[in-house]
Amino acid sequence: MDGVTATGVRATARMVARDDGRGGTSLPVLEGEGPLALRRTRGSGAEARVMVVGAMSGPLGGDRFAVEATVERGARLRVGSAAATIALPGQAKGEARYDVRLDVADGGELHWLPEQLISAKGSELYVTTRADVGAGGRLVLREEQVLGRAGETPGRLGSRLTVRVAGSVVLDQELACGPGAPGGWDGPAVLAGHRAVGQLVVVRPEFAHEPVRARMLGEYAALTPLAGPAVLVSAVAADALRLRRVLDAALGEWGG
Repeated sequence: MDGVTATGVRATARMVARDDGRGGTSLPVLEGEGPLALRRTRGSGAEARVMVVGAMSGPLGGDRFAVEATVERGARLRVGSAAATIALPGQAKGEARYDVRLDVADGGELHWLPEQLISAKGSELYVTTRADVGAGGRLVLREEQVLGRAGETPGRLGSRLTVRVAGSVVLDQELACGPGAPGGWDGPAVLAGHRAVGQLVVVRPEFAHEPVRARMLGEYAALTPLAGPAVLVSAVAADALRLRRVLDAALGEWGG
């Protein structure tokens, strides 16, 4: 349940996508709480579409947000967000958390394409995204993080992205940026002075038989095959607009 405590707001949003037996996808569960509202939008063919709408500012210090999406066999779901998520400092002390849990069954398909996460000055946020995909499931997952608003130093931002396919981990990476993060986060081995960083993960059964070759995608982006039917595109850029252009190009080539 959602609520406000001395340590911040707690809210969870849940969605379940199911094959409706008529060539489409139903949403038997579509539940949002407090600042996490879910809206079904016009779908396309067999695909259902959901928009995450932020009804309040945040996450703020001490908040605990969670979003859970389950895609059953034969269902197709595309999830986006109405606007960027902005991590802000709050009256409550302590780090805010935003946890995303995605489960895609064998034969299911999920496109998880939220807008950017912006780490504002003075904020503290830790984000976890965990995706479990069945052996024949499909996933397209985009994650974009922007350090500070225009002309602003960033808050502290930590994130962990974990993807498992058929029970095996194909990706598990962490990143920490901003004040208090381990040294070197802004150096040449990590962000190299850039303020936007993003990943695109694509899981497709075809990759098991048609592997993708690792290569650079311009000066600050790379395509890496993972240890399974999946690929990772990693990119850094000067700002959110340039980052989106790089990831959109990759999405157009591998995200179908």
